[in-house]
Amino acid sequence: MNEFDAIPDHGLGWLEASGEFADIVLSTRVRIARNLQGHAFGVRARVNDREAVLRHFRSSVERSDSLRGGRLLEMPNVSDRTRRILHERRLVTRDLLGEEGSAPLNGTAVHFSAREPVSVMVNEEDHLRVQSLVSGLRLREAWRIVDRLDDDLGRELPFAYHHDFGFLTSCPTNVGTGMRASVFMHLPGLVLTKEIARALRGLGELGLTFRGLYGEGSEVVGNFFQVSNQVTLGRSEEDLVDGLDRAVRMVIQKELEARQRLLREARGVTEDRIWRAYGTLRYARSLGFEELMAFLSGVRLGMSLQLLPGLRVYSLNKIMIFTQPAHLEQAAGRDLAPEESDAHRASYVRRVLATEGDVSAADDPSHGENAPEKP
Repeated sequence: MNEFDAIPDHGLGWLEASGEFADIVLSTRVRIARNLQGHAFGVRARVNDREAVLRHFRSSVERSDSLRGGRLLEMPNVSDRTRRILHERRLVTRDLLGEEGSAPLNGTAVHFSAREPVSVMVNEEDHLRVQSLVSGLRLREAWRIVDRLDDDLGRELPFAYHHDFGFLTSCPTNVGTGMRASVFMHLPGLVLTKEIARALRGLGELGLTFRGLYGEGSEVVGNFFQVSNQVTLGRSEEDLVDGLDRAVRMVIQKELEARQRLLREARGVTEDRIWRAYGTLRYARSLGFEELMAFLSGVRLGMSLQLLPGLRVYSLNKIMIFTQPAHLEQAAGRDLAPEESDAHRASYVRRVLATEGDVSAADDPSHGENAPEKP
């Protein structure tokens, strides 16, 4: 059996757009870093350390309510395409996959829960990285899911902990709680009104940072930003979650105000941008991924402003995931050259948008009592 068959839907629960502010906040993620006593971690870890950690983790899984009955994939045994799919879904990092062009390290793995939206990366930068990914703005819920699993694993595994510093991690910035919480946001209003720099600067002053689609080291595309905490030492998990939640809500309010400003002061230009984006996605025969994301940003804005009322957040979320290269190859059942990938991407987008109702008739002056007669 292809290993992908065991996890076809994992990591896709956030697509449902069920959380708060789901048209602006696509997803919420909380993850914690943990290391085991008696084994080197980070760059000092050797094969025997990694394999011992994996054995300890395997034994703990059967005694965890959250993980029992789930699926463990050892990275060296997983096909390149499936590894890339997991990365495109933000379920694994580049660090877990290893150097580009070479096989992942022995002892690296990822485990998916069968019960909850939670997974564990084994022998990434730290021995264990537990993460939950949910829809919309749901920081406290994501934290509770991770906290329960942390308690389960902590009863079975000897975590590296210092009574003064807290949990010990490979990167000093994670020492303490070992927690990073992030919110994936769509902020076109702030970008188009040129207020984004001030908003991001304000986040920095609050001890937060921003990244692109795939997290640290990735570029921002399509006005999509990941906002997360930078500091973990000296603060409790609850404080970090509450602080990020308050900051994100302030950004959301500024984004909503910016969108209304666009309608008041530049409605014609805004509508033109939105309809051009929709028209390109609806009829294009070739689309690069970054090009898609730029147009998708315009369409999402139009949907949120009810200028494209026939669309659903769920469908636009699906487009973002299933038009990435490895997902297109999985659907095609073969590798795709870049130009083929662009054609398949455009075809997929056309199919999805064609099922979303008669958007083309919405707010179109040619569809009314003064419309010209059809020949």
